[in-house]
Amino acid sequence: MTHVFDYVMIPLQLLIVFFTIYYFVISFFGLKQRSEEKIYVPKHSFAIVVAAHNEQAVIGPLVENLHILNYPSELYDIHVIADNCQDQTAAIAREHGALVHERVNPTEKGKGFAMEWMFNKLFRMEKQYDAVVVFDADNLVHPDFLLEMNSRLCKGEKIIQGYLDSKNPDDTWISGVFSISFWVVNHVWHLAKYNLGLSSVLGGTGMCISMDILREHGWGATCLTEDMEFTMKALLQGIPTTWAHDAIVYDEKPLTFMQSWRQRKRWAQGHFDVAGRYLGRLLFEGLRQRNLVMLDGIIHLFQPYFLILSTTFVFSSYLYSITPFYTNILYDILPFEVWTIIGIGQYIFPVLVLAKIHASKKSWCYMLLYPVFVYSWIPITLIGFWHRNDHEWSHTQHTRSMSYRDVLVPETTQPTTARNMAFTKESAK
Repeated sequence: MTHVFDYVMIPLQLLIVFFTIYYFVISFFGLKQRSEEKIYVPKHSFAIVVAAHNEQAVIGPLVENLHILNYPSELYDIHVIADNCQDQTAAIAREHGALVHERVNPTEKGKGFAMEWMFNKLFRMEKQYDAVVVFDADNLVHPDFLLEMNSRLCKGEKIIQGYLDSKNPDDTWISGVFSISFWVVNHVWHLAKYNLGLSSVLGGTGMCISMDILREHGWGATCLTEDMEFTMKALLQGIPTTWAHDAIVYDEKPLTFMQSWRQRKRWAQGHFDVAGRYLGRLLFEGLRQRNLVMLDGIIHLFQPYFLILSTTFVFSSYLYSITPFYTNILYDILPFEVWTIIGIGQYIFPVLVLAKIHASKKSWCYMLLYPVFVYSWIPITLIGFWHRNDHEWSHTQHTRSMSYRDVLVPETTQPTTARNMAFTKESAK
């Protein structure tokens, strides 16, 4: 007999089946990087933009690092936005040779506003650039980063996200599991989608955007997740975000659970905000144009909603013995053995990624706590949904001052091949 709740629970189960199988299948395409020809002749000019708010502890090592990139010095400049700073960020950045732009705006706070302000300045400068590259102040950058982005631009790609690595994966268990989550996403999500011809999503740092795209469409992304907002804005215009697996940026991961909580809560708030504004428009255009890339973007935007719905279903499942108000059709669609394989696969993929990148012994130990990190997303997502209309920016304090010499393999800081030997800057000698 059909119960009234079946009309709710059956569609919910079908949605769970779709999302689970969709991401499980896609993950396989990220286990191997496809071979492709690269163009290592420097052609494009870059404006490197670093948005910094009270970052005196980390801005110096980043600017020093950016000066030794394997790319002609006349083809890139380092622009640091000292955004509403009350410390020595601007002075330290100048001492290390950056072009510093001090911005004071107590009402429009946040990285998105700072970037909007900086891009408008770039448009008006006498020197014009082919593309802008954005880093966070706490980052360190692989010497070949601009070479990789130059290659992608030469192939016609317009919006490109680089590989988001970690500069402090062994500091604490939080930085450890945070690093694991990024490594996994880099492979089974970003790389997988790039291999399939789908759109990636900008990650806030390590991203490259062609200046002609910014001039034509503007930045206009000032919410708590400005990177995702611009990604969806561009996707709505038919411009996908591609993935540069070998353009590596090393990001500082949070050291404590509360730092991680606050950062992820901001991401969740911003995700719901962007989803509320772009889901409908992308669905309309995706169906009208029969554009699978746009429709895949919808699936990404729907992820936090799916987490809430699937969590609701799980709790409802535990109530089955007390109140059997729905019909379980999950095992009518796929047999138990298939669901077992999918369930195990969700834990196998991180293991495969750690093996692939030759992770440290500490990272393997932190894998034991990885489920804690994953399931902590449930309350964070719920709180993010509740506060989705709260746009107050929360700054993550960065204190882990490290030199590129501490993070990069020593050989990579010097020219080791014929293709980059000619383009190493004088300061790297």
